[in-house]
Amino acid sequence: MDRWADAGLVSGEAVELDVRAARLGSRVLALLLDLLVQAVVALVLTSGLSMVLVALPVGVMDGALSGALQTLLLILVLVGYPVLMERFAGGRTVGKLAVGLRVVRADGGPVGVGQSLTRALVGVAVEWPGLVLPLLSWVASVTVMLSDPRGRRLGDLVAGTMVVHTRGAAVWRPVPMAVPPLLGWAHTLDLTRLDDGLALAARQYLGRVHELAEPERGRLGRALWAEMAAVISPPPSWRAPESAYLAAVLAERHRRAVHRLRRTREVTATLWPELTPVPVPVSPPVAAPTAAPAGLRPAAPMISVPTQPSAVRPESAPVGADRPAD
Repeated sequence: MDRWADAGLVSGEAVELDVRAARLGSRVLALLLDLLVQAVVALVLTSGLSMVLVALPVGVMDGALSGALQTLLLILVLVGYPVLMERFAGGRTVGKLAVGLRVVRADGGPVGVGQSLTRALVGVAVEWPGLVLPLLSWVASVTVMLSDPRGRRLGDLVAGTMVVHTRGAAVWRPVPMAVPPLLGWAHTLDLTRLDDGLALAARQYLGRVHELAEPERGRLGRALWAEMAAVISPPPSWRAPESAYLAAVLAERHRRAVHRLRRTREVTATLWPELTPVPVPVSPPVAAPTAAPAGLRPAAPMISVPTQPSAVRPESAPVGADRPAD
């Protein structure tokens, strides 16, 4: 398993589970969310209790009954809330649901009602709110959580439980690139018999090769390469790990696919130019008119007046022919 599987949980088939133990940060965040929910629950219960008390006859409510009701309300909020939520929500409260945590037994099984009750009682007594020496119990609880390999608190140690993450921690890693010594060999490959299913399986393997542990990682890589080597040619002449061969084949397949796509687009642009998007020309910005210097009148705009064509005087006409008669 990779470094994220640190809970140490083993299934009945003696297989280590890929589960992370919840640490102090995520558990404190879940606790803060649960405190908000508990405050809302306490407000609702208090309002309902006040309405019931108002409806009671005068003289029924005394100091002892009021104190008992307040104690019952406090128990319901601090103890009943986590126990009921973990019972009916699969070991999760509202805060744990939001953060992605779950309470399980130390062996990975589902938590029981007795264990949830033990966790809640120990938490109220010595952790939060800590009825017994609050400041000292808080320091002791944080010290225990930081020193425990699984991040368990005092209530988990007493009840035999632990809190784990329900969401995997995916670490982004790029697919390994083809190593330079294999590029020349990859250019000569015949990939006509390599189908999409096998290529996809190889790509998924390369994307998760860092999450796999030996000997499963090596066995799966050899199996994929043996299946791929049977449908491509020629065989590699340079010794390398199976993952390097797979990465080189996938890189060459991708390069050829990009080349085919580029050629297809060029042919399409030649035969059907109207299908090719034409970039819209951007006109240069028009400069704003500059202000005239102080003391000078702005130049008057020039107005072009259309000229009328002048009549051509015939050569044979006398000089005073167009004069009016006296």
